Amino acid sequence: MRDVPKRQPFPKPALFGCWTLGILLTLVAMRADAVPDDLPRERFGSTQVQLEIVLKDLGLQQAVKDGRLAVALVLLDDKDAASLAMVNGHKMLYAASLPKIVILYGAAVALDRGRVTMSESLATNMDAMIRKSCNACSNRVLTIIGRQWLLELLQEEPYRFYERDKTGGLWVGKDFARSGAFRRDPLKGLSHAATAWQVARWYYLLNRGALASPERTKLMLDTLSNSSINHKFVKGLSRRKISAVYRKSGTWRNYHADSALVVSESASYILVALATDSRGGRWLERLAERIHDRMTALASETLSPSSATVD
Repeated sequence: MRDVPKRQPFPKPALFGCWTLGILLTLVAMRADAVPDDLPRERFGSTQVQLEIVLKDLGLQQAVKDGRLAVALVLLDDKDAASLAMVNGHKMLYAASLPKIVILYGAAVALDRGRVTMSESLATNMDAMIRKSCNACSNRVLTIIGRQWLLELLQEEPYRFYERDKTGGLWVGKDFARSGAFRRDPLKGLSHAATAWQVARWYYLLNRGALASPERTKLMLDTLSNSSINHKFVKGLSRRKISAVYRKSGTWRNYHADSALVVSESASYILVALATDSRGGRWLERLAERIHDRMTALASETLSPSSATVD
């Protein structure tokens, strides 16, 4: 059972007293905007120590301390979050092609809302955008759904995958091409940005079926499966027994990012990592391998307790 405070029940009529109708309507509206069973902003549960052990074993403590590595890890219990571990989880970094996941999300929402209609061309471009990280395909999908519309969607209630009043989040303000940015993010001026927590949250809500209709949720999951790019998380997990990996990565120069919803017989979890280092690709490969071993052991309750921490 996760140690997250339970929502308080709505006040009983006997407690209303002299509250005005306007206040009541405001409270109802606030509750309507809330995301049910959202991923908490702060870490909780038993996986933090496991993440810190892995980072220490891999010699990545200094990269964490310097802000060159951000990681979020969610251990799942069916579709609920059993535990959330993070280092630099709310630090927004350049994320290369990883934010293409929100172009996929935007297309799914646009289809649900009737803003666009599905076509063979759109389906082909969406698929190649994620599985092959095709830049031209990403730009074509952006053109179809609308660049400015997508940025508004990312800041829209209730999900707010980009929070300009907090720590930012997921942002696509530039085509995946040599052209200049059409709108850099308001907080750091990044063109393609992410925080590890917002990416983990996106996968968590997707897995719960909260982001779109069942039909579009299946479309997104199918598109994220069977990545054609064998590096980072996928390469690390290839040496482990995995049932399914729903994944999107990103690479540009020294910027390395990866994200995945991993399903196996023994454990299911979400792993996100953003690295700024020429060795980042190898970091993420080894991280995925070690984290899987820890999550498998933790899920089967065979892992011994430890007090290791990241300095």
